[in-house]
Amino acid sequence: MNFQERLWSLWSLRGRILWVFPSLRMGPPMQKAALPCLSLILLIWSQGPGVQGQGFQFGPCRVEGVVLQELWQAFWAMKDIVQAQDNIMNVRLLRREVLQNVSDAESCYLVRALLNFYLNTVFKNYHKKATELRILKSFSTLANNFIVILSKLQPSQENEMFSIRESARRRFLLFQRAFKKLDKEAAQIKAFGEVDFLLTWMQRFYQL
Repeated sequence: MNFQERLWSLWSLRGRILWVFPSLRMGPPMQKAALPCLSLILLIWSQGPGVQGQGFQFGPCRVEGVVLQELWQAFWAMKDIVQAQDNIMNVRLLRREVLQNVSDAESCYLVRALLNFYLNTVFKNYHKKATELRILKSFSTLANNFIVILSKLQPSQENEMFSIRESARRRFLLFQRAFKKLDKEAAQIKAFGEVDFLLTWMQRFYQL
């Protein structure tokens, strides 16, 4: 499966990927031709000699070709704008019970669930606001990196891993339930503002 196909496979429902690459909406031929060109750029970027050997080791799941500093730079570029939108100071979604003392074996399942949730529920619905706040470039960079990471995560489905999967699932449900208790828009803003918590946790599993 080539890189472009992997991107499309992450978004099985028609049109889901368009919010990540807003310039690729149906339109003039040049816009339609941009997808394979952009996919080629991302492929070169993810497999270039400068990033080989760098990557995340989430237990049994190895993700190479991702530069952690680029994720941080993308979030830092919009952190103040994003977090200024959050008016709920007494709630934290990615709290200690979710991210603290996660075993290496659990980490692959947990990060997969979290990134999938962020892409499908948070980023997808935050795209319009990102455009309004003029942070679309950094927003798309972060989303594209999350897509690359998620596309390479392949946790084991063996029966003996059931207890580990369930432990990771319970952690994720704590986050998801806290998210659902808030107003939809407020929850999206809160979750996006907590990406620094997510990146700090993911950094534990990053290797040069």
